[in-house]
Amino acid sequence: MEDIDVIVVGAGVVGLACARALALVGREVLLVDAEAGIGMGTSSRNSEVIHAGIYYPPGSLKAFHCERGKAWLYDYCAARGIGHRRCGKLIVATAPEQLAKLAALKDTAAANGVDDLEFLDRAAAVALEPQLRCVGALSSPSSGIVDSHALMLSYQGDLEAAGGICVFNTRVVRASCTGDGIVVATAAADADAAGAGESLSLRARLLVNCAGLHAQRLAALMEGFPAQHVPPTYFAKGNYFSLAGRAPFSHLIYPVPEQAGLGVHLTIDLGMQARFGPDVQWVDEPEYDVDPSRADAFYDEIRRYWPALRDGALQPAYAGIRPKIQAPGQPPLDFRIIGPETHGVAGVIQLFGIESPGLTGSLSIGATVAGMAAGTGA
Repeated sequence: MEDIDVIVVGAGVVGLACARALALVGREVLLVDAEAGIGMGTSSRNSEVIHAGIYYPPGSLKAFHCERGKAWLYDYCAARGIGHRRCGKLIVATAPEQLAKLAALKDTAAANGVDDLEFLDRAAAVALEPQLRCVGALSSPSSGIVDSHALMLSYQGDLEAAGGICVFNTRVVRASCTGDGIVVATAAADADAAGAGESLSLRARLLVNCAGLHAQRLAALMEGFPAQHVPPTYFAKGNYFSLAGRAPFSHLIYPVPEQAGLGVHLTIDLGMQARFGPDVQWVDEPEYDVDPSRADAFYDEIRRYWPALRDGALQPAYAGIRPKIQAPGQPPLDFRIIGPETHGVAGVIQLFGIESPGLTGSLSIGATVAGMAAGTGA
């Protein structure tokens, strides 16, 4: 039995940020992931957008971590030379009845501390983006894009410089919440489900579950952890299509949001290449194939705000999975970041439902988890 101070499970952007924050306050941190390297799940399959904090209910964790995390992330990227651009975003109404939704979004953003949104009439919006079709838009100048892989590499570098260790191709097969720490059994990632080939048993003062899509499965493995504090798991697949040729817009272009996502929007990368997505496709298990036939619906959605999109211009790109904790058709739920004061088990912090704006809020979430760890004494 090896003793260690902190085990963080999951090397996506949020797991890396949490491990980094804990290491920077002097904790001995072991970061474990079943994949071969960092960010190989949800963190490498998103839009790479720095969100402003417009959409989330005031007072929610999503609103708080997006607003605080956005400011911290821009400063961090500038200080570290990480590729990013404050390119701005237009949220567009393509029909008169959607204008009221833009006004409601502006009010929600103001309640979240985002006070830089500007309403643009059709002429002003088209002056910024001549190929755009709309009846009005909200301009969000603090929205942007970031090189997410470079960001994660920087988090990993900070973690390791502070003495943290990353272990890949390793998964947790059993865990037990005891009065003498959290006992964790690990195995090679290709070991069978029964745990054959267990390689090491560890006893940690603190276990932080940042396993993303697999967070609930990990929590269910923890003997002694109350099942009522583990939410259900739902997977919302988002498919992306890329655009042949250079992007026709210099801003991010978003339609008014839909229930399970933000609509089929246009994002640009640092090389000014465009991609569209994600849509919403509920799936039973994570899988990442993009069905080319889904492009038909993309053309219809995109042409509402960009009618000049030509036939055949979209190509299947990639897909990502949002780890939802609400069922299809239910209202969106907030991040769930819970420690012993909520679930009653010493030495465990659980993160469930960490989807967008998890990338934007990663530094803020990491700081919160480090503060929770200090407050519990674990």
